[in-house]
Amino acid sequence: MSDLMEPSGAPDPAVLSPADVLGFDPFDRGFLHDPYSRYRELSARGALFRTRGGLLVATTHELCTTLLRDPRFGRGSGRQNGADPGQPVASFLWLDPPDHTRLRALVSRAFTPRMIERLRPRVEAIAASLIRELPDEADLVSGLAYPLPVLVISEMLGVPPEDHERFRGWSEKLARGLDPMLTEDLLSETGRARREFGDYFRELAARRRERPGDDLLSALTGVRELTEAELLATCVLLLVAGHETTVNLIANGVLALLRHGQLAQAARRPREVVEEVLRYDPPVQLTSRVALEDVSLGGTPVPEGTPVMAVIGAANRDPAVFPDPGRFDVTRSPERHLAFGLGIHFCLGATLARMEGEIALSALASAAPGMELAEPAPPYKENVVLRGLASLPVRLRRR
Repeated sequence: MSDLMEPSGAPDPAVLSPADVLGFDPFDRGFLHDPYSRYRELSARGALFRTRGGLLVATTHELCTTLLRDPRFGRGSGRQNGADPGQPVASFLWLDPPDHTRLRALVSRAFTPRMIERLRPRVEAIAASLIRELPDEADLVSGLAYPLPVLVISEMLGVPPEDHERFRGWSEKLARGLDPMLTEDLLSETGRARREFGDYFRELAARRRERPGDDLLSALTGVRELTEAELLATCVLLLVAGHETTVNLIANGVLALLRHGQLAQAARRPREVVEEVLRYDPPVQLTSRVALEDVSLGGTPVPEGTPVMAVIGAANRDPAVFPDPGRFDVTRSPERHLAFGLGIHFCLGATLARMEGEIALSALASAAPGMELAEPAPPYKENVVLRGLASLPVRLRRR
């Protein structure tokens, strides 16, 4: 388990179950298929409660919003699961100001709405090509949801096409590194993937310094303020945040649309569909902060150094904010959802993820309006933080 989930003075983590630490068992089959029923039970315990492992858990929209926006709560660590022991991870996702401010400013230049909109024709072309190649009976995770964002982020970073497939193994392992409940074996595996990824990008960055191209990696290698360690850690972040979460957004979206008979809505109103998917079944289910000083949250004293978990999946279904929250309704106004976080750690790639989701779901609905599920209960990947399908078998029934 990560040190983020082991507050000082807590019981020996060796004798604690995941349910003791988190307040729920993330690997229970029923939870994997429907975590939201369990979240409702957690909310009934109170807006903020402490687990047996000593972790404070926030489940309401109000408290999660406060936690994410209040600068007195931060990452409190420069380390990330899966890193080599003692080695700092410089990605701004895991830093607090002022380092976070400096690094985010350097990278955010490539993620402005105008820059992302320039990618639209290419994203549309990739999506159309992938959908044309799908067989009548297809797995939409491996056939569309996975390759679309990995091709986009690979092209953005200037990764040669022949290396795109190598990204899948790295991305999946690095995404597991976000999971606070990893075993030692999985931590070791994640660390190995990080080293392989780092070696690859170190070599690719060296080539880009010698022969720059029109890509994000070339631009980043030209930023003198960015150290090599920061550059590599940022590439890790871009791969995971720019790929894995979008895979889940697309697959979760297709599943929700098919289960609720609203696939046609994706062609008519793709923006509203994506926003409701992000609220209803968010790719990122939870995030954590640490109190950087003695503070109060919802009237509860939170001593400095105390970890607090925001359950995004629960906050996005808070009935105080979203009427009838368990209903998938693309006509609602879900702009207040927390799928991309809030505050200084608001997802840098939110605009890109939204665009990819809109394009993929709209193109799929237009090409295969009669699509149906081939497996009523498709399997989910085991990951505490990220919620995504391992596969999504469908019958396309094209026009």
